[in-house]
Amino acid sequence: MSKILMIVSGADTLKLADGSAHPTGFWAEEVAASHEVLRAAGHEVSIATPGGTRPVPDPISLDARGGVDEDAARRFRAYLDGIDAELAAPLDLAAVSADDYDAVYLPGGHAPMTDLAVSPALGRLLTGADRRGAVVAALCHGVGALVSAVGDDGAFAFAGREVTAFTDEEEAQGGLGDRSPWFVESRLRELGAVVTTGPAWSSTVVEDGNLITGQNPQSSADTARRVVGALGNR
Repeated sequence: MSKILMIVSGADTLKLADGSAHPTGFWAEEVAASHEVLRAAGHEVSIATPGGTRPVPDPISLDARGGVDEDAARRFRAYLDGIDAELAAPLDLAAVSADDYDAVYLPGGHAPMTDLAVSPALGRLLTGADRRGAVVAALCHGVGALVSAVGDDGAFAFAGREVTAFTDEEEAQGGLGDRSPWFVESRLRELGAVVTTGPAWSSTVVEDGNLITGQNPQSSADTARRVVGALGNR
């Protein structure tokens, strides 16, 4: 059994490009489906947020506004209810050490753009985990949280690495479009990551050594399965 740290955004609002506040949170499928796959494989999953704040799902990730049908929303809600005690009392991100975990896992929703992407504590944890070869996995807008791993010299810890992420095309089609404060795919390219994308809304997962990234909510379970596979090969 491996120990996995699932790092979830604690934000419930996102400042849009026009300065207005937009409700947000983690994407329900990305936490529920990923956690279910990882735990079913026998791994220990601990949840951490900035400040130990209780995370909340993005409201539209549980209804038709987010393209989620009623049956799927019911399943995700039921699973999240089943791990409510863990969500109610997450670890404080600043108090955890990468050395204690075999993998870190970053689900998305737009919320990571608010707190995780600018978290020095997360940047240090990701850099440390990557340096010692732990599995670093991120999904959808959660891949945007990797941008926290920029040193004082401006060097991006994952420059030159191949990743996928929620694409600019997907942001335009079914995300926030021009209201988004920044675009995950574009920001990663600007920082020097090698971004590989699949068709919009396809399950697409990219592995580059110990770095595993998934493109969108549709990639949730497959990303978690790749993490299970990577841990099993150690």
